[in-house]
Amino acid sequence: MALSSNAISPTKSSPLLPTSTTMPTPTPTLPVSPTTVALKSVSCRPITAVHAAESSAQAPILSEKSSSAAVLTPVPSLKSGKWAPDSWKSKKALQLPEYPDKAELESVLDTIGTFPPIVFAGEARTLEDRLAEAAVGRAFLLQGGDCAESFKEFNANNIRDTFRILLQMGAVLMFGGQMPVIKVGRMAGQFAKPRSEALEEKNGVKLPSYRGDNVNGDAFDVKSRTPDPQRMIRAYCQSAATLNLLRAFATGGYAAMQRVNQWNLDFTEHSEQGDRYRELAHRVDEALGFMAAAGLTVDHPVMQTTEFWTSHECLLLPYEQALTRQDSTSGLFYDCSAHMLWVGERTRQLDGAHVEFLKGIANPLGIKVSDKMDPGELVKLIEILNPQNKPGRITIITRMGAENMRVKLPHLIRAVRGAGLVVTWVNDPMHGNTIKAPCGLKTRPFDAIMAEVRAFFDVHEQEGSHPGGVHLEMTGQNVTECIGGAQTVTFDDLSSCYHTHCDPRLNASQSLELAFNIADRLRRRRIKSQPLSAAAVSAV
Repeated sequence: MALSSNAISPTKSSPLLPTSTTMPTPTPTLPVSPTTVALKSVSCRPITAVHAAESSAQAPILSEKSSSAAVLTPVPSLKSGKWAPDSWKSKKALQLPEYPDKAELESVLDTIGTFPPIVFAGEARTLEDRLAEAAVGRAFLLQGGDCAESFKEFNANNIRDTFRILLQMGAVLMFGGQMPVIKVGRMAGQFAKPRSEALEEKNGVKLPSYRGDNVNGDAFDVKSRTPDPQRMIRAYCQSAATLNLLRAFATGGYAAMQRVNQWNLDFTEHSEQGDRYRELAHRVDEALGFMAAAGLTVDHPVMQTTEFWTSHECLLLPYEQALTRQDSTSGLFYDCSAHMLWVGERTRQLDGAHVEFLKGIANPLGIKVSDKMDPGELVKLIEILNPQNKPGRITIITRMGAENMRVKLPHLIRAVRGAGLVVTWVNDPMHGNTIKAPCGLKTRPFDAIMAEVRAFFDVHEQEGSHPGGVHLEMTGQNVTECIGGAQTVTFDDLSSCYHTHCDPRLNASQSLELAFNIADRLRRRRIKSQPLSAAAVSAV
């Protein structure tokens, strides 16, 4: 997909960058990448160069559209009372680490503020358009990836395998639902994780909880658990490199529909799900052959490439602020660390710092919603984050288990509909189904995950609303972290290949099995709606 050529770049309220020369904007073809401590105020503005420092501490915006006559616009700041990228500092911020060296933190954030954006404004706008289609039942969101990315497992094969299983799942869902599938990865930035407790205790020793590789290490020692701001720079570099590879996979021929038979992962090849996928791939091949025989080209870009976006939880606010840029075309602010961000269950307070930050950026946003969510509070939160009620702006990601889904979700749907709000409803069947195995490891039963997905579809059918997608913690690796599925991972199997840094993930076979089950529901929904469509045509 073609990216916008909009320049979105940073500015500091302290001396930073000139605007005298022109910096070429990269034009890849795929959209894919902070604490209550005292931080230096960061503002954002469009620029056209990234070289020497400016002398003014509060410089105006120089529009890149101007030539000989510069158009100046004041840079918003916290003191002005208007929203600015640092407005969140005036609110209570939860789930943020305490960095011991404030000067080093400030230096790191200054450095990240000079880095190029990881994603572009035009890409985020296109994703918003796609999600608007899912809101009305004309597309389906497939959002998936690691619970938390790690530095240790960062390699090309892991990225490729996760991308490949998402391609497979997308093909299965598109074939069953006969509608576009919006593929969004929990990739290229999904590092930080919220914690139930600030401290973790082992054998009488208390240390800061592990909050993700971009904050601290998971080893239980003082050095590893001390929040280190330098980790944010490493996270930025890993996110950029991950996205670079994803762009290559998505636009370099790997994702071509003609390769649908070659996407199968080796360890799923001789499984029941592998057999089902091969059968579907052969049917796709036959359809492509028919198209070619009819003179319809399969060399069109839509058949050779795929659209792919990235997302992560908006948690580490100093990092998110440092990567916020002002789009020179629209004048809107975008968090350029990812195309889509979501606010979690622990940080969605109406008067909290995370909601304050998110309400001012133009990225598509997700809201994680559990059975604890009050319908009236959800309506207020949506109105804060999307006052213009723009379709595609808000995705509601429900996570509450099958029983609660059937009881609580109808009230949420009715409240949102009654307020006249447009949202995309998505199900996260992972977080509401976490249990502790006898061996002490966290796991998730596949049957419970599938039961919640069924409940999600059943409720939307009952309410006459649209099931817009699924949000999964999954991997392309052959891990044993969730029990059950066609290959029957048992409690005893968990320790054989349990690699997650945080929560248990579906493996490739379980992910594909889930995709086939969802595709069956989409197919039934499509068939059921066809007589209505035919009747509507006849009436006209």
